[in-house]
Amino acid sequence: MQTAKITLLYTSDIHGNAMPILYGTNEKADIGLVKYASIVKEERQNTENLIVIDNGDLIQGTPLMTHYVKEHRDKENPMIGIMNRIGIDAGVIGNHEFNFGDKILADAINQSDFPWISANILDKTTNKPKYGPPYIIKTLQNGIKVAIVGVTTHYIPNWESPSHINGIEFADAFSILNKWVHHIHEVEKPDILIASYHGGFERDIESGEPTEKLTGENQGYQMCQQIEGIDILLTGHQHRRLTGSINDVLIMQPGNNGQGYGKVELKLECNNDKWRITDKIGNLHELNHADTSQEIADYMKGLEESTQQWLDEPIGQIKGDMLIEDPFMARINKHAFIQFIQEVQMDASGVDISVTSLLNNTSTGFGSVVTMRDIVSNYMYPNTLVVLELTGKDIKDALEKSAEYFIVINDKVAVNPAYINPKPQHYNYDMWEGIEYTIQVSKPVGTRISNLSYHGEPLDLKQNYHVVLNNYRASGGGNYHMFKNKTVVKEIQQDAVELIRAYFQKKQVVDLIVKNNFSVIV
Repeated sequence: MQTAKITLLYTSDIHGNAMPILYGTNEKADIGLVKYASIVKEERQNTENLIVIDNGDLIQGTPLMTHYVKEHRDKENPMIGIMNRIGIDAGVIGNHEFNFGDKILADAINQSDFPWISANILDKTTNKPKYGPPYIIKTLQNGIKVAIVGVTTHYIPNWESPSHINGIEFADAFSILNKWVHHIHEVEKPDILIASYHGGFERDIESGEPTEKLTGENQGYQMCQQIEGIDILLTGHQHRRLTGSINDVLIMQPGNNGQGYGKVELKLECNNDKWRITDKIGNLHELNHADTSQEIADYMKGLEESTQQWLDEPIGQIKGDMLIEDPFMARINKHAFIQFIQEVQMDASGVDISVTSLLNNTSTGFGSVVTMRDIVSNYMYPNTLVVLELTGKDIKDALEKSAEYFIVINDKVAVNPAYINPKPQHYNYDMWEGIEYTIQVSKPVGTRISNLSYHGEPLDLKQNYHVVLNNYRASGGGNYHMFKNKTVVKEIQQDAVELIRAYFQKKQVVDLIVKNNFSVIV
């Protein structure tokens, strides 16, 4: 009886982390494709049958990639250049692949030596996959036939700037995967079928209990339970670290930011000329024992040096500082850094009501001298700004949604665990400027907002107001459905980093101010 082994390595949600460095502090770290490349190289030397896949959200997320797009976009996309050198077999489109616009994405795909597979991202005109084939077939030693099919969360229109996804249809990921899995088994008759899904799990992988509102953003559990014929489901998007099995489907999710990777080891045997899997094991691995690939480091040298020079460039000064010592306190009490972001947004838009959030708990705010490193480490998303026309009721509904971020524990305000697990979503708590309000957390959800006023008068729920907010929130991202399909008054196409930089160039020295316009109480 013939036997065989197959090894699969995969990454997901790399988010531009090529180098083993944390750009906010410039500290070295055991992360990045420059380390992962050495892992793949070693596996190739020791493995007869190796498959290497990236599961999306590859090209956006670090100052390196922000700098590349702003200053070096005429050159090869570095994340693509690295993956070409690693020699991956396929890539899947992630939602953040669209953040820099269609030109950057199209260039990245054209530069790739590997196919991009995403069966449910369709050209609206032809109704066919836009960026590549829906699946690929890889034939290994002994004639073992492996099918790899890719799908992407179809929730992207809820977050992305419409101009970045013009002419694209995002079909339901579950339905399309179901269709193609059946097609592949019927037509291709593979020995192994791998589904690579840039999406995650809507339910606990063991109990099946919902872990989030069932919006369709994540459908991994449903895929395992209801689609027959998937051997392995590779997932991402949620930035979780998962291994396990659902309905005999091996599932994985390897975290984010190039901190680790997933490894699947398959054992097969051949009976009557048909290979079947006898064992499948999935493990997650860190990069703390990986060497730096000199080939990749040399390839990245010029861009990395240019990025570091750009990051160390002083942009402006602040009278005092806007340092964040406690992110929780910066959310329940008005912080000077939040005030600053609101002022930038109002200055750029010309309106006097603004919405922003403290994007994550690693944001440190600004010291007295602000560099580009400070800006991009605090505002890490390439968001643009949108001015929406909202009713007073829309504003109140949005405030009530934000108020869900809090709960009361032992008579004290605390963060709702739903905003921490299974994925941190601190960016979905908004703070408002230009209006006054109180959040009373002990009241039932939906009734927590009081003392809501504008220019000293009660907010008129029927009146229209112009509000500036980022494009993610303006499209309803974070389940802010009250913002969907509202009238767009103005779009500011410069991203947040450029707007902050321009604000400092205009002001040179920024005065430290705090307007205490809201309170969060038990």
